[in-house]
Amino acid sequence: MRIGINGLFLDKPHTGSGQYTRHLLAALAKLDGGNEYRIFAPPGVGKSGNEGMRESGLLRKPDSLIPQFPDSLSSWRKLWFEQVSLPQACRRAQAQVVHYPYFAAPLVKPCRVVVTIHDLITLLLPEYRRSLAVRLYNRLIVTAARRAEAIIADSQHSKADIVRHLGIPAGRVHVVYLAAEARFHPLDDAAALADVRQRYGLGEQFVFYIGGLNRHKNVEALLAAFAAIRDRLPGVQLAIAGVPHSTDPAVFPDLGQVARNLGLPVADQAAVHFLGFVPEEDKPLLYNAAALFVFPSRYEGFGLPPLEAMACGTPVIAARAASLPEVVGDGGLLVAPDDVAGLAQAMLAVLGDPARQAELRARGLAQAARFSWAKTAQETLAIYGLGNH
Repeated sequence: MRIGINGLFLDKPHTGSGQYTRHLLAALAKLDGGNEYRIFAPPGVGKSGNEGMRESGLLRKPDSLIPQFPDSLSSWRKLWFEQVSLPQACRRAQAQVVHYPYFAAPLVKPCRVVVTIHDLITLLLPEYRRSLAVRLYNRLIVTAARRAEAIIADSQHSKADIVRHLGIPAGRVHVVYLAAEARFHPLDDAAALADVRQRYGLGEQFVFYIGGLNRHKNVEALLAAFAAIRDRLPGVQLAIAGVPHSTDPAVFPDLGQVARNLGLPVADQAAVHFLGFVPEEDKPLLYNAAALFVFPSRYEGFGLPPLEAMACGTPVIAARAASLPEVVGDGGLLVAPDDVAGLAQAMLAVLGDPARQAELRARGLAQAARFSWAKTAQETLAIYGLGNH
């Protein structure tokens, strides 16, 4: 087959869609030597940061497909790329299938279309659909997704949402789980762990969160739970990594103010540290250095951070919500997302019991081993081939 890939997010490796696209392409490059891939992207995308995929032979210079709209029209540029330029490029390349690895698809199909829908956040959560432009775009991508030959969902929970809210028959929605990268594994390097603690101002014991700071991530519950047990755990800190992407309080609450309202000193050696942006190379170190990882999100299409933490051998507590029970399984503890008292008790129980920590490390490593990008690529490749035999 000749397979087209939408490479729009290749130069955004810190977004979920960017990471998914890169990891999938890298895994396909190792797995599939029989099909021809064409990665289509706007001008400038793929010029840096893709050396590993170039060496594999899968990612060559992406085609420049769209005119250079002014920056003020960047949303129109994205829409033009998705609906006009990319379908035209697929026709010119005579692709048999094109994969949009995020929630978008062409209304007029140039060939068989496969779409990955990671979640339905922009449809289901009201704070994300307040503008008319977003509502119109949502209507377009829902209509286009219904016309696709195959939908890939990151979890059974996402599949159920897609079937229920988009009205797409269950037989056209295929669950393909994601995975943690191989670099997320237990580290036995005391000097490196001491260095990362020193660089981020952290002590020997800290509770870690990394991910979005959006309201649905429910970091306020983590702050409230930590405030409830702080006096019983002297010297334990809370480290929160991530950056808000806007100043809209409906989407990104002021977590610093939330902490202060709870009586938690911020950026103090004995309280809460907001780490801001954490580069990729520091993530495995911080997971390994943490005494506990907590992920209280109310809605996830998959939820990579708790899987990465388990792969590093870090005890995990996550919300019993959306897809997280599928990802965490019995590798961690699950607590109702709005049960602040239950979350506080779970944190206290783990941090105060070395035997429980060791048990969760073993269970988490076993659970994380069930996922791999090789398996993700293999199952995705099978979906590309549906209807071509």
